[in-house]
Amino acid sequence: MQSEKNIYFDHQATTPLDKRVFEAMKPYFCEKFGNPSSHIHKQGVTANQALDLARSQVADLIGAKPDEIIFTSGATEANNLAVKGFLRSGEARGKHLIISEVEHYSILNQMYELKNQGYEVTILKVDQNGRVDPTHVDGAVREDTALISINLASSEIGTIQPIAEIAKVAREKGVCFHVDGAAAVGNIPVDVTQLGVDLLTISAHNYYGPKGVGVLYRRSGVNLRQLFEGGFQESGYRSGTENLPGIVGMGEASVLAQKEMSQRIEHLNFLTQRLREGLREKVEYLSFTGDPQHRLPGHVSFWIKYVEGESLLLMLNIKGIMSASGSACSSNLRGHDEEDLAASHVLTAIGVPVEYCSGSLTLSLGKDNTVEEVDYLLGEMPEIVEKLLMMSPLYADKLRGNDPYSQ
Repeated sequence: MQSEKNIYFDHQATTPLDKRVFEAMKPYFCEKFGNPSSHIHKQGVTANQALDLARSQVADLIGAKPDEIIFTSGATEANNLAVKGFLRSGEARGKHLIISEVEHYSILNQMYELKNQGYEVTILKVDQNGRVDPTHVDGAVREDTALISINLASSEIGTIQPIAEIAKVAREKGVCFHVDGAAAVGNIPVDVTQLGVDLLTISAHNYYGPKGVGVLYRRSGVNLRQLFEGGFQESGYRSGTENLPGIVGMGEASVLAQKEMSQRIEHLNFLTQRLREGLREKVEYLSFTGDPQHRLPGHVSFWIKYVEGESLLLMLNIKGIMSASGSACSSNLRGHDEEDLAASHVLTAIGVPVEYCSGSLTLSLGKDNTVEEVDYLLGEMPEIVEKLLMMSPLYADKLRGNDPYSQ
């Protein structure tokens, strides 16, 4: 029977819209509905002022200047504008690109397309915790390297990359450096000047803002060419009438994130520690994934031997707990073989065997989760895992003395 509980532990997929953000957005649907490009009348001026304010608010969150903020429809568009927009700008010094093997599909799939257009792509290995070694970046850079693109944090295993060190390499080599910060910005302190990045992707719905709006930070002096032919919105870098209610919401979410970040992180770190310790104590055959120190607050990821992840997700859902699995193939990666499609590319990149990946789970907590919710999960997990073990043919083999994971 489906529980009446409604516990959301999937904040890396999306966060709920903060009600304060919603209140800030409401007037821009029906009352202040003007087009920011209509400077000639009152509605247009009001809309333009709101756009400017939101641009400043997002810029403040990451230590940027307002004119370095380009609003987009979300992180996927921002990632595409960063990569393709820079390559089309005429500034790229060659046709060689560097990424890591734990990037989001909106970067990976672009690389498969670009390879078909004659680009060469170096995909850097990561260590067992999912971290990129800056010396490997240094070793991969060539005279014709046009762009390096590395994510700031993994939504699947929570690992935070050494972005400042990689940026130092890129700067010394004179290579443009893009960072996909969708999983991190708004959740941890990010300052583009301190990090030294050239391009940074942000997503509003990852930190209690609305869906359908994002930002590409473009350091002054970095040239881009727009992806869509059209008008001259966003200083000519992104054509199309701006999603003003969404942008206002992103601005408000940025203000709240900046104001409340320390408090949110402290709360999430407390819950995370309680959750990790409880899982370690109560659940057999569990191994945590991702970097133990350099990781997103509120993020707990692991895999359980002999247990199938999709079944675990479904049984948790019956108990009213919403989470995510890294095992499901959610991509149509062009150029990948069937084995790659069967398991998470992030988990296989950190050395988790394909057959183990099916037992993976990601619990991503948010600012409004409670101790009681964590304890409820810890109370339900042992029984759920025990049931799944009893149903598992792999576990049956182990009990018969033929452990498939020991071979």
